[in-house]
Amino acid sequence: MEKVVNRNTFEIDLHNHKHTPNNFAVIPTAEKLNACRGLTGKGVTIAFLDSGFYPHPDFQARVIKFHDVSGEEKVFGEAEKPAAFHWHGTQTVTACAGDGSLSDGFYAGIASEAELVLIKVSENGGRIPDANIEKGLQWVIEHCEEYGIRIVNLSLGGDRDSKTKDSRINLLAEELFKKGVSIMAAAGNSATSHSIPPASSPSVITVGGYSDENSNEEEDFDLYHSSYGLTADGLIKPEIIAPAMFIAAPILPDTEEYAAAKMLSWISTAPDYKMDSILFEHWHQANLPERILYQHDRNVAHQMIDAEIEKRKLVSTHYQNVAGTSFAAPIVASVIAQMLEANPDLTPAAVKNILVSTSVRLSGHPAIRQGYGILNANLAVERSVSENHIFSQEEFRSPYLYKDQIIFSYHDDSAGEIALVGDFNDWNGDKTDFVKCKDGIWRAKIPCLPAGHYRYKFVLEGKKWVEDPSHGLKENDGYDGFNSILNIS
Repeated sequence: MEKVVNRNTFEIDLHNHKHTPNNFAVIPTAEKLNACRGLTGKGVTIAFLDSGFYPHPDFQARVIKFHDVSGEEKVFGEAEKPAAFHWHGTQTVTACAGDGSLSDGFYAGIASEAELVLIKVSENGGRIPDANIEKGLQWVIEHCEEYGIRIVNLSLGGDRDSKTKDSRINLLAEELFKKGVSIMAAAGNSATSHSIPPASSPSVITVGGYSDENSNEEEDFDLYHSSYGLTADGLIKPEIIAPAMFIAAPILPDTEEYAAAKMLSWISTAPDYKMDSILFEHWHQANLPERILYQHDRNVAHQMIDAEIEKRKLVSTHYQNVAGTSFAAPIVASVIAQMLEANPDLTPAAVKNILVSTSVRLSGHPAIRQGYGILNANLAVERSVSENHIFSQEEFRSPYLYKDQIIFSYHDDSAGEIALVGDFNDWNGDKTDFVKCKDGIWRAKIPCLPAGHYRYKFVLEGKKWVEDPSHGLKENDGYDGFNSILNIS
């Protein structure tokens, strides 16, 4: 497919071409997640709905389509200088699918060879009204087959909270899911509120965050202050959590911040014999205090330079440290690109099932804040390779009424025995067994129940109790987990 051509081709000049890390470098995302090294999202197309985008060497060559729902930008990269609203989208795309061109590949995203469709949904200097999110989703629905879009990332939130039946944003997300597109949405960054459209959509994979504290040791991990809890529909979100702190993302090109970062990087690595001349000429561009010119103690001078680097959250010449569920969501999207590269036949229902079933909860933290737990990138890809049962949302949903019976579904090819327990059978694992069907889905049936509120779980191999991963209605079980909820009216 022909790539988008833009007239603003970013240029690297002077000493800036070299990737220069500093004392505040962060762990690359692929290393954070122990991601599969042999897959890069090649052959998979990811669409991003965001405030705006600016051409960046890490991804601009793989943009196959740009669309602005407001009509303000007709061509990708037509703006002579980047505006503030270009920043967010540029960084989310790079966190997912950048190839690390400006870091010698060090800060490459996991989906570094995926093709990209960029949809600008802001207007009037960065405002994103609900109507524009709706237009963006509608555009993807109409063009997903044309551009082969398999994944959509939504690192944004609507203005209004409402039930799915009253939210056009959520209804469009559900329609897109049925068309075979996996959808990521950032949960939001307030631990005092719950997710709203589009993150509250039942079929969307809502992504909360955690912080690894820039460490590879899980004992150092902590939860990020993501939005969580019951949505307007009564669903518990998020489903999973991914890195939301200590993420490397590009500094927006052609900005004062970018120029200062380049200069600080140059000064910080300069040999002592050149320090005086460089500082005298460039201290102001690097935003350093004038008193550094009169500082003869080199250790103190370097401390002043490091202080400015740390204040700006710079991790190398061209990248900075960013935080938020806006970056956790595209990281999950990048792993899904690997999953689809490994097994293009996976449906969105299969993708979601694999992601939640392979995630592991962060111990010592409330389950309601992390859903099924931390994204397990390597195991998710491994399961995708071996998955040979392809099912649709219609085939794999739980629970649903069929004639005079209620049908429960579960998918796990490795399981040998599954039982259904709940209020309706005295939580007795010997009363209702699942049967594995030809399509690979385990199903259990019970007679239709009287109107009421019922709690249930699945028991695997007679010992592991889990909530229903295909059903978002849950409540705390009193043991740092959930009971799934069945409401009969």
